[in-house]
Amino acid sequence: MSWTAHESAVVEPDAVIGEGALIWHHAHVRSGAHIGAGTSLGKNVYIDAGVRIGARVKIQNNVSVYHGVTISDEVFLGPSCVFTNDRYPRARAADWQVVPTYVGRGASVGANATIVCGVTLGDWCVVGAGSVVTHDVAAHQLVLGNPARAAGWMCKCGRVASRDAATPPAGTPQCAECRDRDA
Repeated sequence: MSWTAHESAVVEPDAVIGEGALIWHHAHVRSGAHIGAGTSLGKNVYIDAGVRIGARVKIQNNVSVYHGVTISDEVFLGPSCVFTNDRYPRARAADWQVVPTYVGRGASVGANATIVCGVTLGDWCVVGAGSVVTHDVAAHQLVLGNPARAAGWMCKCGRVASRDAATPPAGTPQCAECRDRDA
């Protein structure tokens, strides 16, 4: 086995787990899920059947990733963030349909944020802690609040590049520290 799971974790048959992945206490990975190389699943993480998670992803404690969610490489999911997968949830619904959600490369989702199904979180975007995302988030965009609203633009390093939410920067946003280092 080229990955490690704590003895209390449940990894169902036919789950695909990448090289060097770590699965901590009480995590549950369903059959048909794909977990990329070097990914870490924290305590009490639930990964539903059919979920695809990229490489080098860090999922903190108490996160549930339901069917219909796709997570790219190098994503960070903060503690207790939530993904939904049904626009009209009922305990019993004959017409239940999974609504897909996509999380782009390098995106970060803060603790206790809620991502409503059907949205795309762009590459390297940041969703602030406690935010409720109901619309797509652009690449490198910072969103905050309930409902989440644009609050600026993020550097790939994770620092704020601009607080001008109305005007996307030309090219890839860079914070002052990265601009100075690259100059």
